[in-house]
Amino acid sequence: MIKASDFGPDFLWGVAGAAAQVEGAALEYGKGPSIWDTFSAKNGKIKKGNKLAIACDFYHKYVEDIALVKFLGFKVFRFSIAWARILPFGNGGINQEGIRFYHNVIDECLSNGISPYVTLYHWDLPQALENEGGWTSFTINEAFNHFVRICAKEYGDKVKNWIVLNEPFGYTSLGYMLGVHAPGKTGLSNFFPAILHTALAQADGGKILRSEISNANIGTTYSCSEIIPNTQSDNDLLAAKRIDCLMNRLFVEPAQGLGFPTGDWDVLEKFQIEYGTWRLKERMKFDFDFIGLQNYFPLTIKYNAFIPVIQAWEVKAKTRKKPHTAMGWEVNADSFFNIIKQFAAYPNIKNIMITENGAAYHDKLVNDSIVDVERIEYFKLYLAALLRAKHEGINITGYMAWTLMDNFEWAEGFNARFGLVHTDFKTLKRTIKYSGYWWQEFLDN
Repeated sequence: MIKASDFGPDFLWGVAGAAAQVEGAALEYGKGPSIWDTFSAKNGKIKKGNKLAIACDFYHKYVEDIALVKFLGFKVFRFSIAWARILPFGNGGINQEGIRFYHNVIDECLSNGISPYVTLYHWDLPQALENEGGWTSFTINEAFNHFVRICAKEYGDKVKNWIVLNEPFGYTSLGYMLGVHAPGKTGLSNFFPAILHTALAQADGGKILRSEISNANIGTTYSCSEIIPNTQSDNDLLAAKRIDCLMNRLFVEPAQGLGFPTGDWDVLEKFQIEYGTWRLKERMKFDFDFIGLQNYFPLTIKYNAFIPVIQAWEVKAKTRKKPHTAMGWEVNADSFFNIIKQFAAYPNIKNIMITENGAAYHDKLVNDSIVDVERIEYFKLYLAALLRAKHEGINITGYMAWTLMDNFEWAEGFNARFGLVHTDFKTLKRTIKYSGYWWQEFLDN
């Protein structure tokens, strides 16, 4: 049985969350609407019609929730700043109520001996900016840089650990190509400009933080999945390579100074020619202090000529009769180990943190207790793989579980529960699950 102490005395243990998913007070205290406020208000976009207007009401319960972080034994709390709470119209006038709120959250963390890791953009773009084109518009970078400067100047004396973007491939692909997340746009004509402006934003944001905050520890996060070809046929191997370009390489390589991974997929080569991305290669480069990896599942990929552009198809874990979570995501700790090694192979990545990892299961209520044994087993498997990677010499300095409490899980609404703490979305009562108590014991050893 592994223990937290096996990772060394300086290893950082935390929990992660995001403003749109927990805060509530969606249109209160001067906050403007975000694309997720708009998207969740549309019928049929979110499971069971769930909306994030109240979510977990962290806005009013942050003292209670930060106390839970401390009670469970975590020393790091990762949260995000809602852009539209600071700048209701995305640019222009500052909402002082919003400024005060995050000062209060940061101060509460510090008073409890918890290090705040602040994410600047966790998917909740102000609707006012989306009305101008959002991430597809060339004006988005100026607006984002303005937001970053405000946050750096307001909180930089208290907060030294910063994350520029959360999962850029997630919000560009799901929101600007497939349309299943906010703002619901589709097609390569939206996706291509969105990924270009996002790649610029991750570097611009890092450079602003570096210039504004002394001794800042600056990172950004990437969703990642080991991509496994279904067979060793040429078609399956090439299909897997195309998916790897998108899911794992699309944003980390520009930050490394390598530009977009155009050599392995002709569609990205055409994108580079059309948008002249090679001219921006130096601007897209930034030497991050750490890279955050967020892994939930591997993908097994086979060639499918009928799928436009990517000509690839996922072979589901259920189809292959593999262990999986309530969301159908494959449980595979060896794959977790492999994807960490894949990112660690980049020569300019000095430090890796796992900034999200966790699983949704159907928790059981037994005698007023929330029983989630499957989640505990999941964490045991993945932490063992993490320790294996660390023992192989990979500089892994921290791990953040997703997530503190059940929350608004984007298009899944309140139906996917990842929390170590159960949230009753009618009463907003918090109840620590078995997995939360397991973490408390693990961190005490």
